[in-house]
Amino acid sequence: MTTAVAGAALSACSVPAPRRTDPAPDPAPGQPISTARRALLMQILAHPDDDLYFMNPDTRLALDAGTPLVCVYLTAGEADGVNKIPGRPRPAPDKAAYSSARHQGLRQAYAALLGLDPFTPWEISVAGLGADHRAEVNVLAADGRRVELIFLNTAMHTGRHRLGLPSLWQDRRLVLRTVVAEGSPLRRAGSYTYDGLIEVLAGLMESYRPTVVHTLDPDPDIQHSTEAVRRKDSEQHGYSDHADHTAAACFAWAAMVRRVTRETAGGGQVPGFATAAYRGYYNRHWPKNLPPGVLATKAAHLVPYGGSPDWDCGNPSGCGDYNVGGDRPLTNRKGWVRSTHHRYPGPRLVLSAEPDGRLAAYAVLGLRVVRWRETGKGSGVWGPPHDLGGGPLAPVLGSATTRDGRLLLFGLRFAALAGHGADNEREIVVLEQSAPGGGFLPWRGLGTPSPGRDEGRRIGVPVAAAAPDGRVHLFVRNAEKGLSTRVRERSGRWSAWRDMGGGEVQDGLETVVDGGGLVHVHGAGHNAVHHWTQDTPDSGLTARTQLTAAPVPSHAPAGLVASDGSVTLYYRAESEGGLTTVRSGTPVPGARFDGYGPVRAAPSPWGPVLLGRTAEGLLQLLVGDRLLVRADGPVALDGAALHVGQDGRPAVAGLGPDAAPWIWRPR
Repeated sequence: MTTAVAGAALSACSVPAPRRTDPAPDPAPGQPISTARRALLMQILAHPDDDLYFMNPDTRLALDAGTPLVCVYLTAGEADGVNKIPGRPRPAPDKAAYSSARHQGLRQAYAALLGLDPFTPWEISVAGLGADHRAEVNVLAADGRRVELIFLNTAMHTGRHRLGLPSLWQDRRLVLRTVVAEGSPLRRAGSYTYDGLIEVLAGLMESYRPTVVHTLDPDPDIQHSTEAVRRKDSEQHGYSDHADHTAAACFAWAAMVRRVTRETAGGGQVPGFATAAYRGYYNRHWPKNLPPGVLATKAAHLVPYGGSPDWDCGNPSGCGDYNVGGDRPLTNRKGWVRSTHHRYPGPRLVLSAEPDGRLAAYAVLGLRVVRWRETGKGSGVWGPPHDLGGGPLAPVLGSATTRDGRLLLFGLRFAALAGHGADNEREIVVLEQSAPGGGFLPWRGLGTPSPGRDEGRRIGVPVAAAAPDGRVHLFVRNAEKGLSTRVRERSGRWSAWRDMGGGEVQDGLETVVDGGGLVHVHGAGHNAVHHWTQDTPDSGLTARTQLTAAPVPSHAPAGLVASDGSVTLYYRAESEGGLTTVRSGTPVPGARFDGYGPVRAAPSPWGPVLLGRTAEGLLQLLVGDRLLVRADGPVALDGAALHVGQDGRPAVAGLGPDAAPWIWRPR
């Protein structure tokens, strides 16, 4: 997040339309996968405070679990150089001092996140990043926990009408200078080229070997606003985010692709890391998804970042970013702090029962699909990972099982990712099992529902539903924020993409098949739950009346089939921590299941099984009227998966900070 207005109208990394229909192997499946790794979270940000605004509480949960953290800030955050103190005259611009004050604010915030005094001294040094680059590095370690801040400090503006990172992504002629923060041990400015920045980021990943990488949103929503509103909201022209956020995310994903390509060359191991991307100014445009208690904790950690000119912090250039200090994160009309939205929402693992009763888990690791199998039925112990290729993929997969028991896996693939006007494409891909419990056919490209010049990369993660008639319905949020579908016929042939109409929804769609064999899709709109379904099992889905009588959802509802064949919905309402239950379009009294974030649902002999998070971030299950909380084991990354076996026993699985799978089977 930055307090500066974006400036020139840029489409960030928008480039020509997709041309390829089938993904090139990247490389072929069957590569060895790195399993000897310790947990480490690396966050790649545009500005100081992007992590505090957009990635918490996920970052805090990882820190609280003892996961070491490395934050890489691409820009100096110097903006116009004005560190404005509310209620006081506007000071003279001083970019080096403002950058230094924001660095100090981060040190204060992360010291507080570690439970230390905000003014705890840090170890500050200079690190060489290859032969040509140097960066300031700040380190704080206490009680076995460690935070490292790496400041690349590229200039945010290179002239009156040119932005730094977005121009570096677009302009092959640009050499982007760096800013030396006041008081930094660095003594002179440097510079970055496009390739140099990707190489430095890839090198940092190779050096630190993170098991989880957090980035910003590489493909923000198209957002048409008046020029006055756009400037007031600090958004780039035509998109719901700051141009620096988009470019920083593009550089981060390009660096991850380069790292994986380099390390797997010649049969090398796939690096075992998971990813997550976070929406930025998108939060301004959609219902808020953090309840009061979670929001208060998140906002409180921005107070030491904002700091105060009255503090004695030991930094002559300033004790924080005064523009955002105090209660301003909560009073700011833009409301960025009030949500944490994942760019690729949904369960991280796909759980599938093998013919012998064991569970298999599929996830994206090292940008590729990996499969683990239980060592025995119900053992709760995962065997070694097996690489299925398909990369580079976004971190969430869709799935469906055909009538004859074959698994289909769907992914959102970065088919091409490059700056300087080169190809920058996204596509949906599918991996189809050749026989139940058997091997897989080659990956197949299914294209994009939004094939325009820029629209093709604004699509969401795929979700799918297998209908009783043998067809498989695939759904994707399109660039217009609506819903598109392709259908796999019983013969295996795929239909063309079709726009299903209806209103705008967030990504993270949910599907359910009712007692009459009709497929339903639900999404979270601006003001209501949106619903698509069939009139008959052999017809296409169409948009239905919005559920305006129910509370505004903060995420897509989970659906379960009731005893009469109808669908009951479960979700958390906007800015609320309680559970909303909707039956036949009308809210009804439901079980108490307080927390935050999406809710998953599955049927069992004891009634509905619901999976969610407590307000403290722990996983919880509601089985009938019994509440079970997972208090032990590795902290769960976003997107735990729920599976109920034939014996009715629920199993929850996910990835930990070490990017290794875990499983929880409460009794």
